[in-house]
Amino acid sequence: MAATNNMKHISYPKGNDLADYVEKRKRRGLIWQIVFLGATLIGIISLIALLYNVINSSFGYVALQNEVDPAALVLDVERERLLNSPNLTSSEDDEELATGVMDNPYAVGFFGYAYYQEHANNLNILTVDGVEPTTENVESGDYPLSRPLYFYTDADRLLDKPAVAAFVQYYLDNVSSIISEVGYFPASENTLETDRTILSRALGGIPIDNTQAADILITGSSTVYPLTQRLAALFVDAGFTGNIDVQSIGSGAGLELFCSRNSDVDIANASRDISRSELEACRSAKREPLEFQVGTDALAIVVNRQNTFAQSVTKDELRAIFTGAELWSDVNADWPAEPIVRYIPGVDSGTLDFFAETVFSRELRDLPKETLTEILQANVSSGLMRRFENDQPFAERSQESVYALVEERVVAPTVVGTWSLVDSLFHRAGIEAFIEDVPNGSLEFRSWLTWRFVTSPQSSTPEDAGIRTAILGSLWVILITLLFSLPLGVGAAVYLEEYAEKNWFNRMIDTNINNLAGVPSIIYGMLGLAIFVRIMAPLTSCTLFGVSDPTTANGRTVLSAGLTLGLLILPLIIINAREAIRAVPNSLRQASYGLGATKWQTIWNHVLPMA
Repeated sequence: MAATNNMKHISYPKGNDLADYVEKRKRRGLIWQIVFLGATLIGIISLIALLYNVINSSFGYVALQNEVDPAALVLDVERERLLNSPNLTSSEDDEELATGVMDNPYAVGFFGYAYYQEHANNLNILTVDGVEPTTENVESGDYPLSRPLYFYTDADRLLDKPAVAAFVQYYLDNVSSIISEVGYFPASENTLETDRTILSRALGGIPIDNTQAADILITGSSTVYPLTQRLAALFVDAGFTGNIDVQSIGSGAGLELFCSRNSDVDIANASRDISRSELEACRSAKREPLEFQVGTDALAIVVNRQNTFAQSVTKDELRAIFTGAELWSDVNADWPAEPIVRYIPGVDSGTLDFFAETVFSRELRDLPKETLTEILQANVSSGLMRRFENDQPFAERSQESVYALVEERVVAPTVVGTWSLVDSLFHRAGIEAFIEDVPNGSLEFRSWLTWRFVTSPQSSTPEDAGIRTAILGSLWVILITLLFSLPLGVGAAVYLEEYAEKNWFNRMIDTNINNLAGVPSIIYGMLGLAIFVRIMAPLTSCTLFGVSDPTTANGRTVLSAGLTLGLLILPLIIINAREAIRAVPNSLRQASYGLGATKWQTIWNHVLPMA
């Protein structure tokens, strides 16, 4: 009746007032609908912007400046392996190498294709991966051991000594006509045209004076030597009145002289491109080298004419022939059990560097643990090596662990620049120009969202740091916490609800549990530090069981952390478990008792599953 009376007092608009009321409600609903859609749209745009920012920041180029070039470390290792092989003769004189192979039926060697052609009647050339070094295969790059031939000079030398500029121009104009006679393969016309453009820009449009005479010093590669020697002779025959001294000392030695301060070398021949360290040495000496590619060479793998068993080799067999194997039969069981006699170029030879880089193409991270240990020992102090050995003996370290030390202590990469994904995609030219000015710089496209971040341990180097240790530590702490607090907390709840009598002692326990649930977590942290880390250190560090060294062990372990966290949540588990047990109907207990179950059977089979 009261409800009916209340309904009588409610008044609704009628007529036009009702229409206005409904229209206002519609407008108000439309406004709120627009606000909701606008908020949703803003949220979607914000989410897209957040995802864009995450993706754009997570991928991109990273510029690294290395203390030591990793490729140079690998090259030194492979070159050392080659030079330390048994039954080996090493020489900068390719003629000596060719003669040595011709004199021994079980000899093998490698050098430039020109020297093979000079002695083709007394040597057999091997195919590599089934490819023969023909003009077509070399020019197409199908032959695995084909390489460009270069010479280097600089703009200041071209301007200061017009005779050098005249010889370079003569070289570029005539090299294609005589290179085949020397035994090499011509460069493409586009390559030579690029060389002429480099020469023209270096001279700044100044015409070359062919009448000035001066002495020209050329040194470097023994492979390029016969080609340069032939062109120098032709240049003199064409009317040059100066003296051209062409020396054969190897690409590395030639570039080292060329890039030294106050160098007299006008031109450096090279059978490989200039390395980054050599380029930095040139820049330190105020010389900006200009690179001219003048032809292509095929590295010839040769054996004695009497050798009829070896006709084709793979790269894997080449690696074994020149390093690991002592007998031919060690490489191929069908070959004779005779010792391998090796003839290879000298340590300063670009041919040796090219062979090592091409045949032993490995990254620093792929080297075995023993080799990485030797690299580390050669590049850090003995005191630091002893410290590493004391921290963990190298015999017990993994290959990844030793590689991490080499990268951190020897390569020592430093991030000098980073670019977002958008910049990396649309400003690549500027990024590459930046890295060219960074000594020992390298450019890597990195993803910061990688499994490596999850699987890598902590490191003092930001780009190498990971969260594996933190994840594993957290999981261990959670496991220890559950193993400690869950059985104890549920057991206490069962006792207090099902077994404890209602007396003053149990009421005091109940009050203290409720009070402990409100204690700040920092108090538990201090309690754990005092009890588990300090007082119970022999137990929590496991020195009590002989697992840890008592002189170095301490209580700062995951066990201490887990026990402390277990104490923190123990009152909460007890309170929640008691509430759940209390919510189980008493009739369920009575029914279980009526069927003859004991109290513990009732609790275990009925109360706890229902709680």
